[in-house]
Amino acid sequence: MSWYVARQNRGRLFHHLLLVRSNGAGSRALHLPRVGTCIVAAALGVAVGAVGVATADYLTLKRQATTLASVQLKVDEQRALIETFQKRIGDVRKEIATWKELHARMAEPFGPESGSRLAAQPAGIGGGTGSVRPDPEGEHPVIWQEVEALAASVLEEGPRVRALERTVSSAGRMIAAMPSRWPVRGAVNSEFGRRKSPWGEAIEHHNGLDIAANMSTPVKAPAAATVVFAGSGGEYGLAVILDHGNEVKSLYGHLSRIHVNVGQRVERGFIVALTGNTGRSSGPHLHYEVQVKGQAVNPRAFLWNAPDRS
Repeated sequence: MSWYVARQNRGRLFHHLLLVRSNGAGSRALHLPRVGTCIVAAALGVAVGAVGVATADYLTLKRQATTLASVQLKVDEQRALIETFQKRIGDVRKEIATWKELHARMAEPFGPESGSRLAAQPAGIGGGTGSVRPDPEGEHPVIWQEVEALAASVLEEGPRVRALERTVSSAGRMIAAMPSRWPVRGAVNSEFGRRKSPWGEAIEHHNGLDIAANMSTPVKAPAAATVVFAGSGGEYGLAVILDHGNEVKSLYGHLSRIHVNVGQRVERGFIVALTGNTGRSSGPHLHYEVQVKGQAVNPRAFLWNAPDRS
């Protein structure tokens, strides 16, 4: 059984509703006050609007919460990246500080470079000594200060590195010019210094090293030099003297043949002569002598620990 609703407006103060059965067997009349109906309708409208507004606010807050969580995650990632960056800057500054100490130790044996201003420069060092803490006033100023300090350290270190390079380069050329290689391979039969004379009981001073070598063994220049003597040298027999610069010379005696001429420029490894048994010699060998400012010194002060095997 169902009802049909028929609305009748018979007065201004009431709404009249007539409910009729679908089979026409009966009906019912309802009289609703107009004011009450309007109030109920308005209340329902306000309630529906409030629910709609609340739903919209909820959805908006939910989206904002999701966005805020994403932003917070990015902030945490950026904070971790900033802290890592600050730590790396501190590590680099510590490394630069060790460079300064290393440069000072390397340059000390050579003394200050001519015209160098390094002594007047500050020897400041830096770098963190503890855990990294964010700056309460913001992290970007701290990072900027760290980068500026690092850049200042690098700029300060640049002239030091270039000065050290010039010093080491100059020293390297001097070292390369030193007679540091063995001119022949072989055992040392007689060292530098006092010894018993091979021709008697007298004690004499030996000015070089007597290096065992078979007859006609190639004698190689131990470093770049200019030939200043090539010929007969009295007790040395056939001899060659090389000038390596910086008042350092090397002498090769008791040779069998000479392959260079006075004034000739030779490089390290160049064959200047062949070993022999000329002059005051008891058998084939090479007398090798080094002179500094005209005075014979122990060649071992210039040589590597073992004879050159090249």
